[in-house]
Amino acid sequence: MDDLNLLVSQTAERLFRGHMSHSLSLAAEAGAFPSDFWDAAEEAGLTLAMVPEASGGVGLDPQGWAALIRLAGAHAVPLPLAETMLANRLLVAGGLAPRTGILSLASATGALALTRAGETWRLSGTAARVPYGRQATGLVVVGEAEGERRVALVPVSAGVVTPGANMAGEPRDDIAFDCALAAPDVAPSPYGPADLEAMGAAVRAIALAGALDRVLELTVGYVGERVQFGRTLSKFQAVQQQVALLATHVAAAGGAAGLAAEAIAGEPDGTRVAAAKIRTGEAAGLAAGIAHQMHGAMGFSQEYALHPLTRRLWAWREEFGSEALWSRRLGADILRRDADALWPFISAA
Repeated sequence: MDDLNLLVSQTAERLFRGHMSHSLSLAAEAGAFPSDFWDAAEEAGLTLAMVPEASGGVGLDPQGWAALIRLAGAHAVPLPLAETMLANRLLVAGGLAPRTGILSLASATGALALTRAGETWRLSGTAARVPYGRQATGLVVVGEAEGERRVALVPVSAGVVTPGANMAGEPRDDIAFDCALAAPDVAPSPYGPADLEAMGAAVRAIALAGALDRVLELTVGYVGERVQFGRTLSKFQAVQQQVALLATHVAAAGGAAGLAAEAIAGEPDGTRVAAAKIRTGEAAGLAAGIAHQMHGAMGFSQEYALHPLTRRLWAWREEFGSEALWSRRLGADILRRDADALWPFISAA
């Protein structure tokens, strides 16, 4: 990690540790958005981590901005940092300026359509399960119109928000639109809806790896302190085996997170994203089970740190495509290759 990456990562670590508390997590889940925390993160430049310096951003490389997303996952930060980082990247890629404030993401596919209306554009339909939609000032929409990929910046105030939430209590809102967009807010883009899905899956894979890091840390600490039958749990061979298995899945997820960052450094590589999302999702399910088994009833307490982390593992593994969806795509990709190309394909990663 170069000096800039390290400096920003250390800044983020101090910021997250300084603001995160159990009471803040509970308040956020109850609907109280931590505005002061968001302001501090934005002031530190974290929301512009993916934007090149020449375009007004921080200009971190993939290793740097992935470290930020992974740290946010480890701390269960209740802010749309990854979404805003990615939204600003998409705006700049389309020649638009990055924005301050909370941004979220949507694809103009299915129930949501981006169409030209004379000299202007129109967005109609419903953007489903938008992360932090109710707090966002702008929605970055990626779609295809008139045979070209497009990116649009849409004010959330132009739509009607129906609040929702994922399993972790994070806002996932439906926003209904039927509005005209000014031509300057719509631009050609190198990315389409499939690219946005791949990018979203990649950042979720990275966040999963971060949450898994913390789950392992909590589990190792707990079995090393909890005494049963006159000795700590860590002295029992069965416990040692389970913790070793947990560590294996966490390590694999960490490697997959690195693959995910590489996969969307430039034009998204759907095959690598698929492998990363599958492996981190699989690790999330298995690790959550082991961690709760090792903690016993303590792990299910809302007052204990494991509770919000494992709920995020279960929620994030389903977002931007589950393991099943990405497994089908990866399998289809493999089947399109002939026998001689299979081993080079597997070993290339």
